Amino acid sequence: MLHLHATVKRTSNAGFTKSIACILLTVFLAFFFGQAHSLAQVPPVTYPKVAGYVGIIHPLVTFSKEGTTTNFNDHYVVGMPTGINIWKSARVGFTFEAVPFIRVENRTSRMSNFLFHPGILVALGNGFTFAGRAAFETSGRYGFTPVLSRAIIRNKNSSYFAALPVPVRFGNKHPTAITVGLQLGIAF
Repeated sequence: MLHLHATVKRTSNAGFTKSIACILLTVFLAFFFGQAHSLAQVPPVTYPKVAGYVGIIHPLVTFSKEGTTTNFNDHYVVGMPTGINIWKSARVGFTFEAVPFIRVENRTSRMSNFLFHPGILVALGNGFTFAGRAAFETSGRYGFTPVLSRAIIRNKNSSYFAALPVPVRFGNKHPTAITVGLQLGIAF
């Protein structure tokens, strides 16, 4: 009877995890592929242009030879990316990002990792931007992160965005890992 209870609990946790992941993915897709709205007249931009941003990132699923790991299952990881974008022109820029990560597991929380994340920006049009970032983590891992983002709402002094980061990591005696994440934030 005890074994059955543990199995049911694992199944309900897996169902809960899948439900949360589906909800997040649905919200992300609705924002990401929805039409960008302009709430105010945007004045002409002069270059170089400097913009700061802050957001929240949720790594959703990680794939490696060690197996597939999902966030929201046995643990919860969340990061707070904070960065500066320096646009050289309307098309190309430089980005610098710092991301502390918090991990909650077994009713305790801790800062589990800090990510230094410099890179380049390329405006793709229609509110989309590609960021190609180098990645250096205090966990001993390193790699790169391609990021596709889209401005969702633009105001006179800020914009809200959604992003799809796909971190690829190497090193520290672990196999190569690829993660898919969801990032939401505000740029100003």
